[in-house]
Amino acid sequence: MSDTSTIESPITLTVSAVEQIKSLQGQADHAGKFLRVYVEQGGCSGMQYGMTFDEQRDGDLISGSEGVKVLVDAFSAKYLGGTQVDFSDELTGGGFKISNPNAKQSCGCGKSFQT
Repeated sequence: MSDTSTIESPITLTVSAVEQIKSLQGQADHAGKFLRVYVEQGGCSGMQYGMTFDEQRDGDLISGSEGVKVLVDAFSAKYLGGTQVDFSDELTGGGFKISNPNAKQSCGCGKSFQT
């Protein structure tokens, strides 16, 4: 892929997020894929976050933490600089949590934001 570039990570991962991602990557349907974090229009605040396991594409920005490769497309990178991804295994409110310093307002669910 000639159109990719490695950058200083726009996204940081906490230790618990890295552990959970590595665990998920060990599953057969995620084998050989990388974590993609992206932003798209939608949600109750105008923009929403998404995470999936995906293959690298032309134009992806690549960052990493503790051996986990994170892919971000150019559109999403404009909104994700300085973002931290955490994971909690609490019964109530558990799962991946995204903390974005670029969000002027976030929804109560934590999955959408406004710039």
